[in-house]
Amino acid sequence: MNTRSTLGRHRLTALLGVALVAAALVGAVFLIGQQSLAAAAAPSAASLTEADGVIRVEGEVSVFDETPAVTNLDAELLTAVREAATVAAEDGVDMHVNSGWRSAAYQQVLRQDAVDQYGSEEEAARWVATPENSEHVSGDAVDLGPLAAQDWLSRRGAEFGLCQIYANERWHFELRPAAVANGCPLMYDDPTADPRTQR
Repeated sequence: MNTRSTLGRHRLTALLGVALVAAALVGAVFLIGQQSLAAAAAPSAASLTEADGVIRVEGEVSVFDETPAVTNLDAELLTAVREAATVAAEDGVDMHVNSGWRSAAYQQVLRQDAVDQYGSEEEAARWVATPENSEHVSGDAVDLGPLAAQDWLSRRGAEFGLCQIYANERWHFELRPAAVANGCPLMYDDPTADPRTQR
């Protein structure tokens, strides 16, 4: 009787062990499948086009070009940028768009690239917003260049309502109409200090 109950316990223990191993394997296979599906669904840089707001070569897109990165910007922002570019050209300063409107898919690729580059979501957030919080996705932000144009805008942008928003991104400008009369507001250190990125 004692031997039988000991054998029964060993069998039960063995069966429980086999069941646990099987459950772990099924869970691992499920997790790998889910990760594969997520990877397959995630956009890649190679799948993005001009229609997503991609600008392939920095410095080649004028603020007057008819490309989605430019034309999908907020109409008032685009008008201000074009007016500023016209006056800057009179001062001998060329202005171009390095990045303007972006699709959510493009923004997601940029965010993942930033995570890969900086090593964490927290550090990436200092440079690239999520698609849900990006002013580029909504068409309310534009990255302008070259350096001479950025310097010109730091001095004269408020005349057009164009303000640098982040101290760590001298190229990123947004429309602040009140700046025409009152000057640009104080800059945030980086996007993590901007309440809009906490939405």
